[in-house]
Amino acid sequence: ASRAAPPIDVMAAFRAPGIAVIAEVKRASPSRGELASIADPAELARAYEDGGARVISVLTEQRRFNGSLDDLDAVRAAVSIPVLRKDFIVRPYQIHEARAHGADLLLLIVAALEQPALESLLERTESLGMTALVEVHTEEEADRALQAGASLIGVNARNLKT
Repeated sequence: ASRAAPPIDVMAAFRAPGIAVIAEVKRASPSRGELASIADPAELARAYEDGGARVISVLTEQRRFNGSLDDLDAVRAAVSIPVLRKDFIVRPYQIHEARAHGADLLLLIVAALEQPALESLLERTESLGMTALVEVHTEEEADRALQAGASLIGVNARNLKT
């Protein structure tokens, strides 16, 4: 993590005037299969940035989303706005890996984590100067995110079980 440039202030990007859009580099999804053939994730990310996106989200989960850390590297090198590593983060190593690859923020999914793990991963993220986007689906999960100390919460209104 020491080789990556310092993290960009993500909260400043969200507090700036206007609508804050997170644009996504996403090749596939478990429910839809292949979504897009993205030959050059850097080019796509630059187009998003030119279009006004405040953050670029990059799927790095390989098995379900055909993502990779190579995509994260390419996007980080191409844009000057914050970059989000979107994956199933469950271990501290993945947080260090995200920082080493230039991510400024990462996704933590409350539904996938017990409370002690959520708190620990959130603390580790912040200790590296990064921000966690803590995803919730329910009011109870939002309460857990707040209890853990989350400063940035995303509400996923999609029912992934149907």
